[in-house]
Amino acid sequence: MAAPTALELGRSAVADRRWAAAAEWFADAQRDDPSALTVHDLEGWSTALFLRGERNRATEALTTAHDSSLARGDLAGAARAAGVMSIQLLEAGEVAGAGVWGARGMRLAEQLDEANHLGAMVALVPTAFGAMFVGDIADAIRRFDRIAAVADRFGDADLAAHAAFGRGMCLTMQGRVAEGFASLDAAMEPAVAGRLSSLTTCVVVRMTLDVAHRGFDLERAERWTTGFARWCDAQPELVAYTGQAHAYRAELATLHGAWADASAHAARADESLRAGDFTAEYVANYRLAELHRLRGELHAAEDHYRRAARTGWDPQPGLALARLAAGDAAGAQSMIRNAAAGVDDTTRQRLLPAMVRIELAAGDVAAARRAADELAEAARAVPTPLFDAVAALAAARVLHAEGRTSDALGELSTARAAFAAIDAPYGVAQCRLLEGRIRRDADGPDAGRAPLEAARRGFVELGARLDVVAIDALDGQRSVDALTAREIEVLRLVTTGLTNRGVADRLSLSEKTVARHLSNIYGKLRLSSRAAATAWAYQQGIV
Repeated sequence: MAAPTALELGRSAVADRRWAAAAEWFADAQRDDPSALTVHDLEGWSTALFLRGERNRATEALTTAHDSSLARGDLAGAARAAGVMSIQLLEAGEVAGAGVWGARGMRLAEQLDEANHLGAMVALVPTAFGAMFVGDIADAIRRFDRIAAVADRFGDADLAAHAAFGRGMCLTMQGRVAEGFASLDAAMEPAVAGRLSSLTTCVVVRMTLDVAHRGFDLERAERWTTGFARWCDAQPELVAYTGQAHAYRAELATLHGAWADASAHAARADESLRAGDFTAEYVANYRLAELHRLRGELHAAEDHYRRAARTGWDPQPGLALARLAAGDAAGAQSMIRNAAAGVDDTTRQRLLPAMVRIELAAGDVAAARRAADELAEAARAVPTPLFDAVAALAAARVLHAEGRTSDALGELSTARAAFAAIDAPYGVAQCRLLEGRIRRDADGPDAGRAPLEAARRGFVELGARLDVVAIDALDGQRSVDALTAREIEVLRLVTTGLTNRGVADRLSLSEKTVARHLSNIYGKLRLSSRAAATAWAYQQGIV
């Protein structure tokens, strides 16, 4: 029996989703006999390269597929290659190139007769998404409905998933969230079940997960994230999209208080980014930034938020909350207002909880009230446990600022119970902190002591240092829990009399980094000099 050829091995590897092997075998097959590769082989090779993070080589393979198809007079094959190219370029963020290839596919599609029309329909998918991305939602929905009709006629599961997914995205952008999620469900079910092509699965899942997470739909976010993670884990040679899977796992672990697990997943997302996962650039950096912010590591948080911003996505509301934590309420207010202006409903809803906190900190209670009312209306339209919890906590914050103590405590009770029901300990601790402040303001320090102590225990267990500082500040205390391990190292060396240069040499850091750590220490402990910091360190017994 003859040994299988490189081309046969490449086809087998694609069928088994062994992407590294497929890329290598198809490369060997092309060197042996370029004419032997069909348009489907070239598309399979391109998909393997794309999912390995090798975008330029993937583009080359599809260009060859397009050109060779045209040379043979295979207009359907050329149109399909152009359509897949457009989808890949859209996924890579190259919108202009995607438009060029999408238009090329459309021109080819117009030359086909009805019998070959299905082969060209893939070229219509990117044009539908293009209409959605530029904000022409009505036109996009019409295009997706047309794709759905063709998919139904020819029994094409991938086209049906694209149509359901695109339509669902459009509906959520219009604020028709319940209808939108129902359509997204129809796309996600075959995707996570493995009944779609790999590229379609990744396209559908990547953006749908974002909608679920941004829309406070925890049940779908957990179910879809778990399904996609399982799909990715079954393909050890997959690179692209693995960072997304880890980033969304990090978000869920953060919500549930497993911050060590969240850090591990965020680090894995960053590893995927470095390995070539171009889809992870925003989410990996944003998740790392959020963990740094929650732990009070504000310089590191801002660095990762800015890296996320360089991908073209707005790093809000995290960056504005980091500014608020650093004491710049006016800057945070400007950021969050700019971010919320002119965005779609789903994006705006994600910003509203932070907007309430920031507007209150900046002293604009009326603006905070408007944001809280808008959030409550959205939560009533699409009730989910997490959405209810977030909206109730926002309402309690505003009611407290308005002096409506009883109403504020009622909303807090609702929020705390909802956060506890979904196992969200940071949310519970936030509720306890606000309850302590409310009771303290209304009835004196002793009245707020129990909820504040409960909140402090929760924040210490999580590692939320700045929240611990906020509680200790109410009693004029300064807590060692506010400092990171590195900051404690720096402080201990400072107490020995070393200069910044001496500390930098001892810890193999730059002098600028040491100065930044000292600035953080002074800010967190509300101190103004090395002498005061040294005295405080001795009082705390950390030297």
